[in-house]
Amino acid sequence: MTEPTVGSLRVDGATLHYEVRGHGPLLLLIPGGTGGAASFDPIADELAAEYTVATYDPRGMSRSTLDDPEAGQCVAVHADDAFRLLRLLSPGEPARVLGCSSGAIAAVHLLTARPAAVERVVAHEPPMVEVLPDAPAHRALIARVTETLRAEGLGPAMAAFAAGLRKDGDTDEPVAAVELPPRAAARAERTMADLPYFVGRIVPAFMSYAPDIHRLEELSDRLILACGRDSRGELPYRPAALLAERLGTELRHFPGGHTGLSTHPAEFGEHLREALRA
Repeated sequence: MTEPTVGSLRVDGATLHYEVRGHGPLLLLIPGGTGGAASFDPIADELAAEYTVATYDPRGMSRSTLDDPEAGQCVAVHADDAFRLLRLLSPGEPARVLGCSSGAIAAVHLLTARPAAVERVVAHEPPMVEVLPDAPAHRALIARVTETLRAEGLGPAMAAFAAGLRKDGDTDEPVAAVELPPRAAARAERTMADLPYFVGRIVPAFMSYAPDIHRLEELSDRLILACGRDSRGELPYRPAALLAERLGTELRHFPGGHTGLSTHPAEFGEHLREALRA
């Protein structure tokens, strides 16, 4: 693995940790969940042969600290953080952007709010449930997760959240314990530490976000909607599929499911390169 150049950027209310590697046009990778910049380690080096690859920890997660640890979060502010990084790392030149999960929601808003800064956005399974016809049921899920976190703690809240994301008929499968290498173990430790913030403040703010559909129709030639091949029927798959149909664009299928970046990194990276070249 190539060691990246590490930097920090002051933004309104936070200090962002970011990493840069490679040469060429800028490709900004916006993580979902609690993965942070490290979630892209499996694909960043390969992409850096063709692009200047920038990754970062979203505000409030891992090494990107909030001035006020209790501050509320919103999609527009997270998208503006991404724009500030683009302006720093690619001044005057529009960049390519990949967003995964909640990061894909930020990427979609970045496209609609700052189109001059973005050449192309690949949005992998953005859980924008407000576009769905059964949005009220998903608002109830978010409320249930939030209340469970408050009343019972993180574990039950995560269980409620995971159950709401699965497709009908799926059940929990036991996962065998594995010994992680030191770097992966450190990532897992940071992920666990960020979960209360993610479930308590990112999930309710991001999953209640409603995109500007008319603006997306105007910018549809710059937006690539993608889903995991194994995600059909799951909640995060459905908004991207519906939006692709609404916008009249191709829905691209990447390997694996919602976390295909982690489970199939080499194939995921190749599909991303193909999408960016299309």
